[in-house]
Amino acid sequence: MQSLLRWGIEHSTDANGNPTPPAETRKDLDPAIIDEILGRPDSELLKENLAIALDEKRELDDRLQALDNFEMLIEHIDNANDLEKLKMWEPLHNLLTSDSSDDEIKRLVLWIVGTAVQNNPSAQTSYLALSPIPALLSFLSPSIISSKTRSKAVYALSGLLKHNAAAVHQLHDADGWEVLKSALEDSDITVRRKVAFLLNSLLIPNESEQQAAAAAAAIPTLAPSTSNAPPSSATSIMLHPSATSSPDSTSTNVRPPETVNVVHPNSHASMSADLGFFSTSADTRKALEEKGILKTLIDGIVSPVPHGPDGETEGDLDFEQKVIR
Repeated sequence: MQSLLRWGIEHSTDANGNPTPPAETRKDLDPAIIDEILGRPDSELLKENLAIALDEKRELDDRLQALDNFEMLIEHIDNANDLEKLKMWEPLHNLLTSDSSDDEIKRLVLWIVGTAVQNNPSAQTSYLALSPIPALLSFLSPSIISSKTRSKAVYALSGLLKHNAAAVHQLHDADGWEVLKSALEDSDITVRRKVAFLLNSLLIPNESEQQAAAAAAAIPTLAPSTSNAPPSSATSIMLHPSATSSPDSTSTNVRPPETVNVVHPNSHASMSADLGFFSTSADTRKALEEKGILKTLIDGIVSPVPHGPDGETEGDLDFEQKVIR
């Protein structure tokens, strides 16, 4: 920002189009004031807040505030991707797994993880390199007293698992389906709702999977011909338009020009050529059947486990709607 401002001043002109003489550089300006006016780079703010959060000598409130600031910064996808460049994933994960970390700190780190990886294939891949699924699942244990922490654990898992087959494979290897099944009977109804929503998200084929299936179904199976007659024009298809077809041809085999959509390089759409990256529906459907999750979902409607601090509440319309979907 400072370089851009300096360039603008150096290349400015007066009303007559003449270059303005360069202003003398002032030596008496406080850098802190300049930072306050122009703003500091987000990368510096990320480093500063993470350093505070990692410093166990600091007051707990200061560390929590730093993590809260950190979470707001990585809501911007570019900052979330910078976590890998700045080598911040490992210290963040260590904060999450450290025995010395306060429960509130762990809850905020779960929030940061969920925000950073949500709809962000690059961040998902970076964090998955640490094999974090077992640690995230551990926060859904009944031994975790805080329902808010369990809820944030589902949030982090959702961001990591959605549209990511590798994450779902890690979930399977960590026996995570059983953990999610148990979470459908959590004492906090909010946790149940989020798990049901997550399962539904993993189960629904995404657009690219549906297009691939439709394309496969559209290709006819050609039986060996028993005659010398050419194939019927009613059953023949042209997968690619002929290079020699004229623009004004009336042939039904010529496709109209297709609209080219700009695809962001760090998006699930950019990975549409690799269905193996984000296809989660088949594994989820199999788990629902084999792990008894489908039965647990149905039981959640037919004979729900009471919820609430004292188990005094039965049923929940929002949960039931998510299960039905």
